Amino acid sequence: MAAIPGLGELPPPVDPTATTSSAAAPTTIEILEPFWEYRFEVPHASTLDIKLTSGLAEKDGTELAPNTPYTFTATKSKINTWHGCTLEISSSGTYDAYVSEPTADDTPMVSYLNLHFKLEAFRAIAQRTGQMGPRVLVVGPPNAGKTSLVKMLTGWSTRMGHQPLVVNTDCREGMLAMPGSLSAAVFPSIINITTEWGSTPSSGPSAVPVKLPLAYCYGLETPEKNTKLFKMLLSRLAVTVTSRLAEDPDVKTSGLIIDTGGVSVSKGSYDLIAHVVSEFSVNIVLVIGSERMGNEMQKKFAGQKTSLDEAITVIALDKSGGVVERDSGFLQHVREAAIKEYFFGTTNTTLSPFTQQVDFSALSLWRINEASPSAGLEDDIYSDAMLEKTEPSLMLQNCVLAVVYASIYDSADTIRDSNIMGYVYVADVDEKRKKLKILAPVSARLGDRPLIWGSWPEPMVSLLG
Repeated sequence: MAAIPGLGELPPPVDPTATTSSAAAPTTIEILEPFWEYRFEVPHASTLDIKLTSGLAEKDGTELAPNTPYTFTATKSKINTWHGCTLEISSSGTYDAYVSEPTADDTPMVSYLNLHFKLEAFRAIAQRTGQMGPRVLVVGPPNAGKTSLVKMLTGWSTRMGHQPLVVNTDCREGMLAMPGSLSAAVFPSIINITTEWGSTPSSGPSAVPVKLPLAYCYGLETPEKNTKLFKMLLSRLAVTVTSRLAEDPDVKTSGLIIDTGGVSVSKGSYDLIAHVVSEFSVNIVLVIGSERMGNEMQKKFAGQKTSLDEAITVIALDKSGGVVERDSGFLQHVREAAIKEYFFGTTNTTLSPFTQQVDFSALSLWRINEASPSAGLEDDIYSDAMLEKTEPSLMLQNCVLAVVYASIYDSADTIRDSNIMGYVYVADVDEKRKKLKILAPVSARLGDRPLIWGSWPEPMVSLLG
């Protein structure tokens, strides 16, 4: 089975019943002064086209090409400018947008850019000495702008000719992979700004080079669902990331940028942060949007050193005023759109998944277990098998399964530690005939590889609707 991991967000199909007036929406012009931002929210049923007609502008650290329309849907984001620009705006459907007018003294973007230049200085030293570049961990409470900051630092780094290795440890959302995964990818070129992290690595042309991630299946919504499994997969990911750094001089000097999920102020969450810092030899911890958390991190890592005998620096940053809350309903739509795009493509690149009937007996199916509710966050007393072999049932219907690089004869531990090859979707379960109807991005014998079944992302009923 070919490796086609990774996804983005799917623009909604064109509604043939839509009126001509909405299709030919009026165009507006927005003139932005230096340091201003154009902030916008586009729901799932609408699209927003933004074109840079003069000046310079960027989204999350990636520059907009002049006179090129960018279409956004199901997103909450912003366009910012350092020197001033003019934007041409048009839409299909509804959207909410406004221009924020901060000065250089008001915007935290200046501190983000100063941080980037500091990281560039570290990279220059690493290139001269052959040492490791900066390893940066971004933490903060939910809806603080962590992922946006990670993308900014990544975008600015690639524009300077570097190849940063980006790691996603937020199991609620995926980076070039399904939600429920932990992934890493080298970014040697710009990010596709109309999607979360870039285009789906799949067949078909792409204007922006596709990034191929390395992903592991955690399959649960939060780290607390099975902290021991989460830590084990993080350690596994760290081993492969460290190997890539050792083998590729350009990536080694560019360093790591690590994203995290929203952290609550609790002993267990801080323990997970410490685990990431240790496993990835993090030497810079960025705390965004929480003074209290910044103080706690300062205390926790004071006097500590990395495995490379470097001091661990903690830097507190203010969150951007443009950060908005994404509620559970919005995020569910994002997950569903990502799954749809993985199997069916976008309006620009349509994919046709293969449908096959598979006997129950032909599959090697493994279920991810949650930890025992009685187990504490630091308690190692978990169910004996974090991954156990199971039989197909009606509960599989509408679920996404991960196909991993392992043999069906491998042990549970080996299968658990294997990275993801791709995904399949269970469209129907016929218990009487003991058959599954499965969608896959390529035609392949599913019985040759183990399939991992987790509870996240949740079953998606409307994929074929």
